[in-house]
Amino acid sequence: MKIEAQWMRGGTSKCWVFEAEHLQESGTSLDVLLPRLFGSPDPRQIDGVGGATSTTSKAIILHRPVSDDVDVEYTFAQVGIEEAAVDWGSNCGNGSAVVGLYAIEKGWVLPKGDVTRIVTRNTNTNQIIVQRVATPAGALASVPEARMPGVPFPGHAVGLGFQDPAGKTTGALLPTGAVTDTINAGGTRWTVSMVDAGAPVVMVLAEELGLDLDRYDNWGAAVELQLDTLEQIRRQAAVRMGLVRTAAEAARAVPKLAIVGAPAHADPGCDANVMMLSMGKPHPALAITGSIALTLAARTTGTVLHTITGGTVATTLRLRTPAGLIETWSEEHNGRILIGVDRTARTIATTTIHLPEVPGSAVAAALAGATR
Repeated sequence: MKIEAQWMRGGTSKCWVFEAEHLQESGTSLDVLLPRLFGSPDPRQIDGVGGATSTTSKAIILHRPVSDDVDVEYTFAQVGIEEAAVDWGSNCGNGSAVVGLYAIEKGWVLPKGDVTRIVTRNTNTNQIIVQRVATPAGALASVPEARMPGVPFPGHAVGLGFQDPAGKTTGALLPTGAVTDTINAGGTRWTVSMVDAGAPVVMVLAEELGLDLDRYDNWGAAVELQLDTLEQIRRQAAVRMGLVRTAAEAARAVPKLAIVGAPAHADPGCDANVMMLSMGKPHPALAITGSIALTLAARTTGTVLHTITGGTVATTLRLRTPAGLIETWSEEHNGRILIGVDRTARTIATTTIHLPEVPGSAVAAALAGATR
C-alpha cells in the first residue's frame, strides 16, 4: 500500500498532511490506519513516520469544501504513541498553520496581494479559522524569512484568527456556568477555571502547586513530580465540562490543562507565565488552541487567569512559555470577534509512505496483539 503525504511544520509542531481521498483509497478505518502509519503502539514509533512525541505525532487531513463559505476544510488527528489510538476530540492550532500554506502550494487557493486570506473550517470543532499567509508580491517567498519563538529556523508567516471561538466543543465559554470551580484531587482542593474556546482548557494556579513565580525556569522539574495529581484534575474537569460521563473515559488530549501564574517582577513585558500539559507531559511551547482559551479567560472577569492579568482588556496578551514569549491578539472583523496568534509554517518533504498490503482486520489484529 502506498499513500501520498506531505511532511510539514506548523508553529512548534510537525505533522503529516494527507488529502482525505488518498486515505480513503486504503479502505481501512483511520483509527486503524493512522496508528500503523505512525508506528504505534511503540514509544519510539520505530516502524512508522511518527516522531515519538506529542508535538510530532499529529496528522492533518484535508477535504475539499462542500460549500462556498470556506476555502478548505480539515480534520486534526492526535495519534497515540504508546497506544494504538487516535484522539479526534480537539483541534491543533500549530498544526492548523499548515492548512493555508498547503492550499496555496497545491493551487487550491490562488495568492492575492502581499497577504492571502484563506477561510478554513476545522471539522473536529466546527471552528472557522481565518488564515493570513504571507505572499509578497502575490506569491509565496522562495526563501521564507518569518521567525517565531521555539523554532530555530524561519518559515512562511501565517496568522490564525479563530472566529467567535467560544463554546465550539461544549456549547459555552464557561461549560460549568462558573468562572471558578473547586476540584478535589491528591488529597487537596484546587481552585480552577474551565474555559472552552479554541479547545476546552482547565487552568490551575501555579501558587497552589507550590511553584516559584520568580523562577519560571524551575517549573518543569516541579511539575513533573505532580503529573499524577494534575492528570486527576484534568480528568475530573472532563466530567465537569460535560465531555465524558466518568473520569476514566477522558481522552488523553481533551481537555487541555494549563498552569498559570503571575509574571516575575523582573519581567514587565509579560502578562502571565503559562505551562501547558500535552498528552500528560509539559508542552515544550504552548498549544495554540489552548492559547485562544487563555485569551478569552483573561478577558472574563473572575477566572483564575483574569485575577493575574486583571485591568482593562487589551488587544494583545503576552504569555511566557518554555519556548519564549507568545503573543495573542484580538480584533473585530465584520462584526465578529477574531482571537488569533501569528505562527510560521513550511513544507519539509513531499513523499509516498509505504505500508504492508494487509487487510484492515489483519492490521487491527496485529495492533491488538501488540497491546496485550
